Amino acid sequence: MLKGLYTAYTGMLNEQNRMDIMTNNLANANTVGFKKEGATSQSFDDVLAYKIKDTSEAGNLPQKIGNMTLGVKIGENYVDYSEGGLKETGNVLDLAIAGNGFFTIEYTNKAGETSTMYTRDGNFTMDSKGYLVTQDGDYVLGGRGKRIKLNTAETVSIDTAGNIYQAGANVGTLKITDFEDYNYLERYGENYFQAVEGAEETDAETEIRSGYLEMANISVVTEMVNMITIQRQYEANQKLITTYDSTLENAVNQTGRV
Repeated sequence: MLKGLYTAYTGMLNEQNRMDIMTNNLANANTVGFKKEGATSQSFDDVLAYKIKDTSEAGNLPQKIGNMTLGVKIGENYVDYSEGGLKETGNVLDLAIAGNGFFTIEYTNKAGETSTMYTRDGNFTMDSKGYLVTQDGDYVLGGRGKRIKLNTAETVSIDTAGNIYQAGANVGTLKITDFEDYNYLERYGENYFQAVEGAEETDAETEIRSGYLEMANISVVTEMVNMITIQRQYEANQKLITTYDSTLENAVNQTGRV
């Protein structure tokens, strides 16, 4: 069989993966605090070199590469944690982080289980009991991981250090969490991140901007250009398969007549 068929096929799979990620980015262009994703790919020689040096099997023997299907291998996806632009809202409970770090949230799933999540989405509100919550009703955590409870009858002000004041008194401080290595974070839904084993917390050097929201770090124009590029590359691989198919057809139907 012609290896070119499989090379083009793996190329199409890779472009399809990239397209899925780009469309998800575009779908969340207006999602507050959303961090765009990207995709990586590995060429055959990179995979071959890795397998040759792989001594993880018993006997310290490198594994065989397997079938010679030259082409591209889908690599890992990654998250771009760069800051998005700030949008002024005038709402005191709309908060944005200038710098690194995440708001700390007490998340409750549909089964009633609670866990700690992290987000850059500061679109907060106050529930009927006075607790500071997300738009989905999850509690925003303050110092020592406690819920922040406010007086619904008093006005609120929040300084750049995350201290919350009512009637001139400090009623709580936002807990901003940062990590040594963001590779130990994984996306949970569109706006939450959760720490995985090995994540190490560190002090966050940030400023809190009250009355602002951090928008998605996505350029719609750039994503559209990338999508067009991906589509063209997909079509090129598709045409290559069509060409090989035509060549095989001629070989089968015409060679025997010669």
